[in-house]
Amino acid sequence: MKKILVYSDNDRVIHTVKSACKHFEKLFEPVFFIDAAEAVVFMDYELPEIKILDFSADAGGAEKVLAAIDSDPWLHNGGVIAVTATPAQAQEAEDRKNPNILITQTMYTFTQNFTILLGMLWQNQQFLFTRRMQEQLGAKEQGQFVCGNNPIELRLYTGFLVNYLYCSNRISNDDRFNLFTTLMELLTNALEHGNCEISYQDKSACLEAGGNILELIAERNADPVIAARKIRIDYVIGAERSEFRITDQGAGFDWRSHVSAAPEETHGRGIRLSSDLVKTLSYNEKGNSVSFSISNVRDSTNSVPVAMKPYQEITFAPKQIVCRQNELTNDLYFIVSGRYAVYSNNRLVHVLTPRDMFIGEMSFLLNDRRSASLMSADTGKLIKIPKIDFLQLLRKYPHYGLFLSKLLAARLQTQTQKTVALQSELSRLNGLQPASAENRDAGES
Repeated sequence: MKKILVYSDNDRVIHTVKSACKHFEKLFEPVFFIDAAEAVVFMDYELPEIKILDFSADAGGAEKVLAAIDSDPWLHNGGVIAVTATPAQAQEAEDRKNPNILITQTMYTFTQNFTILLGMLWQNQQFLFTRRMQEQLGAKEQGQFVCGNNPIELRLYTGFLVNYLYCSNRISNDDRFNLFTTLMELLTNALEHGNCEISYQDKSACLEAGGNILELIAERNADPVIAARKIRIDYVIGAERSEFRITDQGAGFDWRSHVSAAPEETHGRGIRLSSDLVKTLSYNEKGNSVSFSISNVRDSTNSVPVAMKPYQEITFAPKQIVCRQNELTNDLYFIVSGRYAVYSNNRLVHVLTPRDMFIGEMSFLLNDRRSASLMSADTGKLIKIPKIDFLQLLRKYPHYGLFLSKLLAARLQTQTQKTVALQSELSRLNGLQPASAENRDAGES
């Protein structure tokens, strides 16, 4: 069961969350707070993947909780649903472009949409991994989201993809913002100009009359033909590259003329913005499907835990020894970048990368000799933390000790699953072995 942190003293928020969770009572457990300090302590120890912060009344308290998330994004990443009192406040929150805010809702839209949001979060929970699950992420993921003409769906699915890439160290912090901006720009184009057939003139007239684009989208969706249209987001997330394709069911457009147009003439499609952020942007002939790809970050972490920043980074050259088997050392290493070969009795048994996060946790915890030798496979960086320093660090940040325990438990679970799978495969292969000569002779007589 996943815990949901709810920071609010608003009865409407509390009632909405409780009512929605009744539909998922075996899946989600909301925990409510009205004290920001208590909420931060809970967040440090429980690491909830979904956090609801109410800015409508006690904005200062919600800001403190959000600041705690922002101060250590390595530990507390993504999954924030922000609730505001008015559309103007919601726009202010959006303009901050905080990558940890998954979606912003006014009080009204939150009460109307939260049950749907919770269902979408559950169906796509694999995209809300915290960093302790990195080593379980696959080398290649592919699939698609199919959305209606609903801006909320578009923002959530964008948040899922960007959060997944960030937590798996495939994009940097800057790329996190750039990718989110690009996806939202292209999806907004698909929704407004594609499916809903809203032209530049239509949008300008609506805004000049004091309306907003959401009202215009709702108006167009009153047409059953438009309301039935979908937007498809296809993705392939690999080790070296990630590819995306966005397809709407509109009439398409003359993308060639927009690409060559002056910047002030491209308001309706935003192609130049997207092309600046993503170099490989391309459209199909009709103009209703756009594709792009990005190069993933390889063998490097995009964020260092705040508690480990005071310690010095050590650069290792290719084939440089980090530690040797049977050494009486128990320092802990945090992997910043590079690959590290693990040798036991001169046999290669594993290669560690930033997805493994730590080197040497077993000898560190057991106060024993090194069980294996480690050598850098290429140029890399490690943060070396002596055991006595780490123990002092745990006194200051005790939740890191819990995090390390959860990390080891997750690794043990993964190893157990691999062992069970290997045993099953061995049993299957043993069952396929040919009968012995003695058994064959007995069968022939």
